Amino acid sequence: MNKLLAASALAVTLLGTCSGVAMASSAATAQISSSTADRIVNTAESYIGKVKYVYGVRDPQRLIFDCSAFTQFVFAQNGIKLPWGSNAQAQYGKPVTSKANLQKGDLVMFSVSTPGHINHVGIYIGGGKMVHNHPGRGVEITDINSGFWQSRFIVGRHF
Repeated sequence: MNKLLAASALAVTLLGTCSGVAMASSAATAQISSSTADRIVNTAESYIGKVKYVYGVRDPQRLIFDCSAFTQFVFAQNGIKLPWGSNAQAQYGKPVTSKANLQKGDLVMFSVSTPGHINHVGIYIGGGKMVHNHPGRGVEITDINSGFWQSRFIVGRHF
């Protein structure tokens, strides 16, 4: 009888744990509303000309960030927690493999050095453009369908 009670207690514990994981997973991939996407984009754009890029730095008081610290900062201001690091951020949300399917507020990941390796992230603002923190220029809006960025898109992440 004690073994049956212990097994039942274990099953309930495991069921509760699994349910918590499922809820956390679905919460992490919950879709953001268009108003939240607009707020994310507006927040990011409000930092144009105000943020300095330094690789490996996350200093919100002095507005010094690398690309992923900037996206983390912007999303946090809009109630969405993201980890630091473009590779880590690439694990959140739902993947968007085609630039044609990107939506405003999506994260966009790029390879800027090692082909196929994610090492830059920005925020899609619509119309084939992203806002991102760029080395040497700070926060700017860039066309992702021409020039340097055109062939470097890896994946988007939709929330």
